[in-house]
Amino acid sequence: MADNLEQIVESPQSERLATGFVFTEGPLWNADGYWLFVDIRRSLIYRLAQGGQPEVYRDNSGGSNGLTYDLQGRLIMCEGDNRRISRREADGAITSLADRWEGKRLNRPNDLVGKSDGSIYFTNPGGRIPQGEREIDFSGVHRIGTDGAVTAVTGELEYPNGLAFSPDESILYVAITRRDDGCIQEKERGESCNHQLIRAFDVAADGSLSNNRVFANMFSQHDGVPDGMKVDSQGNVYCTGPEGCWVFDPSGNHLGIIRLPEIPANCAWGGPGHRTMFFTARTSVYTMQMKNPGTRIPGAG
Repeated sequence: MADNLEQIVESPQSERLATGFVFTEGPLWNADGYWLFVDIRRSLIYRLAQGGQPEVYRDNSGGSNGLTYDLQGRLIMCEGDNRRISRREADGAITSLADRWEGKRLNRPNDLVGKSDGSIYFTNPGGRIPQGEREIDFSGVHRIGTDGAVTAVTGELEYPNGLAFSPDESILYVAITRRDDGCIQEKERGESCNHQLIRAFDVAADGSLSNNRVFANMFSQHDGVPDGMKVDSQGNVYCTGPEGCWVFDPSGNHLGIIRLPEIPANCAWGGPGHRTMFFTARTSVYTMQMKNPGTRIPGAG
């Protein structure tokens, strides 16, 4: 392990828990002792108990991607194919929480994070929606209030992907995968893409966002893009991207890259002491032990 990660990473290497998937994403820890994650291409959500084997938790999941819990411990899902945010009820029924903003159909919800007041923020990129089917003409972050109202808290983004709050919830970080298709072509040519980065916003008491700024650059010609993101109790930011999971201190200084056998797309905190980081990485899922505990999902234990 290179870089300046000795104060961050406890494990000498990662542990592969399961493999044989198409493209894993959406990792989430449950305090009862198991992980959830998705296989997007197969539209499946898996449950993986510690020491066990993956079991299908939900099939035909609407292309589910990001997962979280609400304050009541109910599973909240980004359903990309169904273009909505949904909730799993205690009896297993699926309820639609949001599929429109101001009467316009959502683009393709990607990832989400809950705030301690019960509101939910999610990214809504438009890049994978054909122009003729796109009703919202910007890629942004939306908020579902405690009253169920859907608002757009920012439309000042290129291709928003993962997102995470600072420990005190005063800052919202948003991973920017790319600017446009030209970025994809740059990477295919082995050129560095200079539009891969993390943005930061100040979060007001009413949930609104301001002061859009670049928190850190993730410029690279290597495989992978800024994607899933989490924060530890010390405010360090972990963002999956080119070559592995990039780690930044609260000031945006790059501490290094956690490298795994496969390029990770997302990560989540869990396990004993909340010091285990679970990575979804292409065809497999991995864990590594960290020195700092991660921030916890409000209400999830």
